[in-house]
Amino acid sequence: MTHRQQELRLLCVGGARPNFMKLAPLLRALRADSRFHALLVHTGQHYDHQMSGAFFSDLGLPDPDFYLGVGSGSHAQQTAEILKSFEPVMLDAKPDAVLVVGDVNSTLGCALVAAKLCVPVIHAEAGLRSFDRTMPEEINRVLTDAISDLLLVTEPSGLVNLEREGIDGAKVRLVGNLMIDSLRKHVDQARQRRMAERHGLAPGSYGVVTLHRPANVDKPEALQGILEALREIAADVPLVFPVHPRTRAKLPPVSTLDGARLRLLDPLSYIEFLSLMSDAAAVFTDSGGIQEETTVLGIPCFTLRDNTERPITVEQGTNVLAGTTRDSILAAWRKHGLRRPGARTPDLWDGQAAERCLQAIEAHFLSGR
Repeated sequence: MTHRQQELRLLCVGGARPNFMKLAPLLRALRADSRFHALLVHTGQHYDHQMSGAFFSDLGLPDPDFYLGVGSGSHAQQTAEILKSFEPVMLDAKPDAVLVVGDVNSTLGCALVAAKLCVPVIHAEAGLRSFDRTMPEEINRVLTDAISDLLLVTEPSGLVNLEREGIDGAKVRLVGNLMIDSLRKHVDQARQRRMAERHGLAPGSYGVVTLHRPANVDKPEALQGILEALREIAADVPLVFPVHPRTRAKLPPVSTLDGARLRLLDPLSYIEFLSLMSDAAAVFTDSGGIQEETTVLGIPCFTLRDNTERPITVEQGTNVLAGTTRDSILAAWRKHGLRRPGARTPDLWDGQAAERCLQAIEAHFLSGR
C-alpha cells in the first residue's frame, strides 16, 4: 500500500452476472466517498449482452475501466487467460488493494495475480462452504480465502468456516449480503415490469426454473431426471424456464420439452428476471444467489443440489435442498409444497451491506493513515 496517496486505490473485479449484482452497491458507495478511488475490471467471463451487458444498464454500473475479454473455455483455459490478462492491468494501475467477489474463476484468478504481486486482496462473500470439492466454485472459494487479507462475510456460517480453516479472525468481518442490497434497491422497479403478465401468467400462479451447474446439465442422465421431475411438477403449477446458454446447448429437442405448462424463455436481464421471480409461487434452481434472493422475497425455493454453501437459507429462510434426481425432487415437492412456516430474513440482509463493507475496508486499510 502506498501511504503517500490521499485515497485508497482499489481494483474491483467482476466477471459473471452474480459478481455485478454484488459489485454495483459497493462500487456506488466507494465512488461516493472521497477516501477511495475505485476502478472496475470486467474480465469478460460472461460476455454476451444478456449475460453481462444488460446487467450494467439494469444495475446502474459504469462502463468498466478495464475489460479483459477472456471469454469462455475450460476452467484451466479460462483461469489461465485471466492470469495472463490481469497482470498487465495490475502493473499499469498500481492499486493499493484488489477487491474480488463471489466464487467464479475471475475471483480466484485475479486474487492470485494480486497476491503474487504482494497487493492485498479483499474477498467479498468470503467463508461460504458447500464442503463439496467436486464443485469448481468450492475450490475457488477456499483458495481465494486462503490468500485474502480482508474477508467480508455474508452469514454466520462463514465465520465458523474461516475459524476452522485457521484464518486470523482480525481479518474477518461479518457485513451482510451485497446481493440483497441490489435486490432491495431494484425490486419495486422490477415489479413494475410485470413480466408475469407479459407471459400471460397471473402473479403467484407459476414457478420459475433456473439450471446451469455442470453437474446438473452436462450429464445427460442427470439432466433427464431433473427435466422429468419438472414436467411432473408442471402438472401442478406451470413453470417458466429462462435458459442459460450453456444449458440450452444440452437440452433435448425443444419439441419434447417446451409446452404450455413448462415454457422455455431466452435469458433475461437482471430486472426482467427479478420481476418474474418476485411474483412467482416457487423457484426451482441450482443457483447460490437465488437461494438468498428467494429467502428475502419470502418465496419457496427448491434447490436442485445435495448441498448448499448458504445454509442460513435452509435454517432460517425459504430454501429446501431437493437433491438432483427425479425421485428426490418430487419427494421434496410433495413434502414441502408452497409452505415455509417460520421463514425469516437473516440478520444484516437489510440493504446496508455496502456501507458495512466500506467501514471494514476503512478500518483495515485507512485507520492511522
